[in-house]
Amino acid sequence: MRTLIVAILSILLSVAAQFSLKAGMSSLEVREALGNPAALRTVFTVLTNKYVFGGFLLYGLGAVVWLAVLSKWDVSKAYPLVGLGFAITVVVGFALGEQVGVLRGMGVLLICCGVFIVSRT
Repeated sequence: MRTLIVAILSILLSVAAQFSLKAGMSSLEVREALGNPAALRTVFTVLTNKYVFGGFLLYGLGAVVWLAVLSKWDVSKAYPLVGLGFAITVVVGFALGEQVGVLRGMGVLLICCGVFIVSRT
């Protein structure tokens, strides 16, 4: 049970990282830099954005936490849980005003069914 909680923590960190990266890449500062042909300045602006930087930190922390999961479970058992990240991301995105259509919802439901089936083996 402890390993499952650690796996979910890692997945939640990855979801938070996605939304942090999205916030950074949607910021006015970054969008203006992306329109600038000076590539080095653009890369610097993107990487020094607090949300982009924070997203990378969250991904790194999530990867370290994931190592604890891999030390206890087979990859074939652990990795399908990453599919839950899709579902959580869609739910959070919907809560933040993103459009979630029927087909996307059905796709996420299929992913969740697959995770459930794998967890039963």
